[in-house]
Amino acid sequence: MAKSYYACKSPSMISAMLVLGLLMASLATTGAQTGVCYGMLGNNLPRPSEVVALYRQNNIQRMRLYDPNQDALRALGGSNIELMLGLPNDNLQSIASSQANANAWVQNNVKNFGNVRFKYIAVGNEVKPSDSFAQFLVPAMQNIQNAISAAGLKNQIKVSTAIDTGVLGESYPPSKGSFRADYRPLLDPIIRFLVNNGSPLLVNLYPYFSYIGNTKDIRLDYALFTAPSTVVNDPPLSYRNLFDAILDAVYAALEKAGGGSLVIVISESGWPSAGGTATTLDNERTYITNLVQHVKGGTPKRPGRAIETYVFAMFDENNKNPEYEKHWGLFLPNKQPKFQVNFN
Repeated sequence: MAKSYYACKSPSMISAMLVLGLLMASLATTGAQTGVCYGMLGNNLPRPSEVVALYRQNNIQRMRLYDPNQDALRALGGSNIELMLGLPNDNLQSIASSQANANAWVQNNVKNFGNVRFKYIAVGNEVKPSDSFAQFLVPAMQNIQNAISAAGLKNQIKVSTAIDTGVLGESYPPSKGSFRADYRPLLDPIIRFLVNNGSPLLVNLYPYFSYIGNTKDIRLDYALFTAPSTVVNDPPLSYRNLFDAILDAVYAALEKAGGGSLVIVISESGWPSAGGTATTLDNERTYITNLVQHVKGGTPKRPGRAIETYVFAMFDENNKNPEYEKHWGLFLPNKQPKFQVNFN
């Protein structure tokens, strides 16, 4: 996760359970548009088999997994959950340096799990031009693509990478969206790869970080999808929420960089419930419930097309820092939903 820039039960408990049930139903009924990211940076999290069971109990039909954890992949077998599988940044050099290494990675983590519904391989996450491994990103993507194609899976599994919205140099108004000049040498080959292979661009998009980075100019209701009327005019379009404005700024930047045909998948989005500015359970509930409804309908620039989105995250993760990074979960580590506290 990186900062995004604009860059016998009581009645109250029953009510809370009903509201959570509606949330989880909406996760499942957006044409299965909305998945949830399964992060593991906690020392008190349930076993992967219990986590997969929790996804199924709540009709969450898509998962993002950040690395090929073998226990999680085994647990996903036969679950019918669609999977975005991550290839971590620290593997990029090895995969880029050898087609054989890429073939082995696909064999060990994809082909060996024939009853898992792989949808995407996310090669790298939020790689920056200054990273020592940045030079290996696109060669690693190409080698994984070659391995997926050789396995006969290229129509089933799309290879991409996840960026954050710090790649934007200009984002206001959205139609002026453009990529930072220092990112273009990294992004341009990624865009060409995605266009050539018919793959989407994965974007980690956080209105939360845009809001806390500029609370003077950005309204909280604009960030939480609760603004009652237009906040930003960008004729002929208008914006009532920050999520759409950031996403359309990325689409505008793609158009200026030869990627106008690409579809964006939101590979992370969420709101923390504690530990920082505007971090409350109520704000998290408001953001998430509005997000899963909103992505059914597209943006002003790309209307009428559902936005495939992965909520960050399944659990609060206590091994992360700073403090607010610990509190993005839909569930506590004991598998209890967090939001029932808010609906008392």
